[in-house]
Amino acid sequence: MKLLLEIKKYRLLLLFLFAITLSCKEQIKKENSKVVETSRVEYLPFYQDESFTPHWLTPGTEEERNFHKIPDFELINQNGDTITQHTFENKIYITDFFFTTCPGICPKMTGNMAKIQEEFKDDSDVLLLSHSVMPNTDTVSVLKTYADNNNVIADKWHLVTGDRTEIYTLGRDYYFVESDLGEVKSIDDFLHTENFLLIDKNKHIRGIYNGLNRASMAQLIIDIKALKQES
Repeated sequence: MKLLLEIKKYRLLLLFLFAITLSCKEQIKKENSKVVETSRVEYLPFYQDESFTPHWLTPGTEEERNFHKIPDFELINQNGDTITQHTFENKIYITDFFFTTCPGICPKMTGNMAKIQEEFKDDSDVLLLSHSVMPNTDTVSVLKTYADNNNVIADKWHLVTGDRTEIYTLGRDYYFVESDLGEVKSIDDFLHTENFLLIDKNKHIRGIYNGLNRASMAQLIIDIKALKQES
């Protein structure tokens, strides 16, 4: 009988120690989770050239106000409306460059942009802007047909055409959307890229993403939400 009591006490002790061990492990997991959460950067980086070297600025400072911005422009969307920077006043927007007859990367880019549209379709702070790199053939009516075929929401996602020189200058000299570092391009060189750019409410570039890559698109969604918190 005495031996049985000793065995029971030993088992109870083992159960007690096991419970304490589990509790400690759970606490460590919680603490580690807190560390990961609080170690994330406070603000998304800013970019100002084709190297896409991150600059860690504090929003609202003079340095941020004087940093590289997307200049004003005047283009026409699929509905025949004039689109300028005023259209994106106090808005976050995602932009890319495409053409409607592209048989290669553009359909997948459009599909991924449509997923961004779906994610933020009820969020008036987020807009989309797709520039045609073949504006002479991508007329307003052509863009309207393309928009209808891809479920583009009017006033949410602007497909724009206009002056070819203006579009190419915006893409190469201000969005830095091409990744051919050091290679000088002329207006006669075709602009074709899979990159998406994230632009904040003050017209700064805050991210570049591969518009063909699922993980990159997931990161874009995360960064848009982070930028909304910053704003």
